[in-house]
Amino acid sequence: MSTQGKETSSSVKVLCRFRPLNSSELRNGNKSIVQFHGNDENSVSIQGKVYVFDKVFPPNTTQTQVYDVAAKSIVTDVLNGYNGTIFAYGQTSSGKTHTMEGVIRDDELQGIIPRIVHDIFNHIYEVNGNAEFIIKVSYYEIYMEKVRDLLDITKTNLSVKEDKNRVPYVKGATERFVTSPEEVFDAIEEGKSIRHIAVTNMNEHSSRSHSVFLINVQQECLESHRKLSGKLYLVDLAGSEKVSKTGAEGHVLDEAKNINKSLSALGNVISALADGHKSHIPYRDSKLTRILQESLGGNAKTTIIICCSPAEFNEAETKTTLDFGKRAKTIHNVVTINEDLTADEWKCKYEREKEKVARLRGRLEQLEDELMHWRNGQIVSSQDQIHLNINFLDDSTYSNNSMTESARAVSVCDDTLTDSDYRESFSASQLDALRAQIEEQDQLIEQAKQDHLALESEINRIQKENEHYKKEIQMVIGNLEDLAERYEEKMTEIEYKNQEITTLTKNLEMHKENCDEDSFTFSRNLQATSTQSLSLSNETLRNLLADITEVAHSLSLESPLHFKQRANPQKLEHEFAKTQYFINQMKQQAKVLLQRCNTLETQFEKSNNKIIERDEELNNAKTLINKYEKRLMTMQILLEKRGLKGGAPFPRPIGDVERRSLKMVKRYHSFDVNPDKIPEEALLYSSLSSDCSELEYSPERKITKKTEGFWQSLIHQFHLPFTIPPLEFHLLLSLAMVLVTHQCPQYLIVC
Repeated sequence: MSTQGKETSSSVKVLCRFRPLNSSELRNGNKSIVQFHGNDENSVSIQGKVYVFDKVFPPNTTQTQVYDVAAKSIVTDVLNGYNGTIFAYGQTSSGKTHTMEGVIRDDELQGIIPRIVHDIFNHIYEVNGNAEFIIKVSYYEIYMEKVRDLLDITKTNLSVKEDKNRVPYVKGATERFVTSPEEVFDAIEEGKSIRHIAVTNMNEHSSRSHSVFLINVQQECLESHRKLSGKLYLVDLAGSEKVSKTGAEGHVLDEAKNINKSLSALGNVISALADGHKSHIPYRDSKLTRILQESLGGNAKTTIIICCSPAEFNEAETKTTLDFGKRAKTIHNVVTINEDLTADEWKCKYEREKEKVARLRGRLEQLEDELMHWRNGQIVSSQDQIHLNINFLDDSTYSNNSMTESARAVSVCDDTLTDSDYRESFSASQLDALRAQIEEQDQLIEQAKQDHLALESEINRIQKENEHYKKEIQMVIGNLEDLAERYEEKMTEIEYKNQEITTLTKNLEMHKENCDEDSFTFSRNLQATSTQSLSLSNETLRNLLADITEVAHSLSLESPLHFKQRANPQKLEHEFAKTQYFINQMKQQAKVLLQRCNTLETQFEKSNNKIIERDEELNNAKTLINKYEKRLMTMQILLEKRGLKGGAPFPRPIGDVERRSLKMVKRYHSFDVNPDKIPEEALLYSSLSSDCSELEYSPERKITKKTEGFWQSLIHQFHLPFTIPPLEFHLLLSLAMVLVTHQCPQYLIVC
């Protein structure tokens, strides 16, 4: 928690700087009306009137000299825990922005802000690791009575609030952590790029807003763990304007009105503070004065640089500016060190206050006892009388004046009541006065109790905050370790990428050299081949025309082209026109041919499908034939085992029916049939069924089945469905006809 140390008074430091006459003033014949006193660097006079300031800078003063006097000491104060403010005041085109900013990256022309940044970081570098620093910057402008963040363009209307110590601050302003002067300068340039400026008759780059650049420095000593914080406000005010001189119109005129209004409010605050008798200071009249409240009469060491023009054309504005600085010089601020106490320090402070309260209570009880003795008419000897030590209460946080008055009153009572005669003349009014003093002491004790309770609650809150901050610190440390690991990984990747870039650069240079050589060779060969290419192109065109003519003949088209083998190149254009017309005819003919081809392809696909179907039927027939051949071989072996001889002649010659059957079998079968083996083959085919249990040879008996019954038996034996293939059906039918026709008198089929 932040607390404040011992309070000290600090006067506002006012410096006056005059710029040289500009080219416009010299061109118009203006002369300087300012008189500088050679030996006295603190005063300046205009038409006999002398103005005294802390320092007066003539026109030939350098930026370095201004910084050494105006800002160098405040930088040291901020690093020691104080708040500081530096702002430039003056009319438009008087050199305020040049004084505060200058040329940022120019060692000679840079202003106060960049030099402060360099000094802060130089101090950090010189600490040698004995302290930790956190630097944060904010940058915003007050434009048309609206606070606009210059580091975040989305924040255009920020509000001014008060913290728990009633210190004004801009709520929601961007705080950017910085680690080097370059990062600070980048933030400044980023904000300047979007700050409102305009062109007037007196200034080509006139600022149309008040800008505030805030540097927040927090530090902690690693040995003593002492924490200090300081804020430095660097303010570049917009210049006061006279419309008759600036020529402002329209929106620029509205801006000028708002600028003059806020500067007028600032002047009223300065006047009220300089008066010293006014109880109300109008800080709330504008947002500018609200933000500068701590800088004017508050807890800050403030330096005001009033910038003036020496030209007689601006005499009135210069005198007004000097009067403003004269009033501001009488303001006194009460500054304290901003120190963050640790929980242990708060505890020690609480113990000290507790001891003081205990001592006060003891003294008060003794005084009450002594007073009771006096009231009861008892004489208290001088040895037993209580004498207050005034120095005992010097360090107390309570009212020293009231305690001192009480001590003096009791001391007077001690002196007067030592005389017994005075005891009789002790008046009631004096007793009432003592009672009032006792009541006052009771109030002090009650106040001490309340302070004690407040301190206890504050300590508890601080302890909770301390635990919370410890957890946050642990999380931050963990995140930092992760970031460090990632940083090392990224650095390794960067080194690897740098090596790759170096290699690629070398390869690129080599490739560039090769490309230069190749380009030179190519340009040299290009000239040599251009003539050949021209002749080849002509020859190619001729060949193309010839090919088109041949294609036309192949399509039975009459070509309108009369191609000559050695035609004049000038006539090629005419030939190409004819060719284009002829190609269109060829396209139409090609479309007709394409349709015909599509029709033929469709028919071809149908034929292929039929061929495939026929091939499948043929393959099925071949498969069936192979199956029957295998069965025939099996039955041949079976017959040989049973003693049947193949090739036995028929008892009678084969008739027409048998021959037709054989022809049918022969037509659907792919092998030759021996007519002498028909009965044997028929017997084999008829015995293929699993229901045929026995085959016997009996030349005397005839077949017992008639034609129809035998056919049904054959279908049953072969398990034939009604949808058998045509080839197998006709084959079996032919065999059945052979068996039925021949009657097979020498075979007996028992099923």
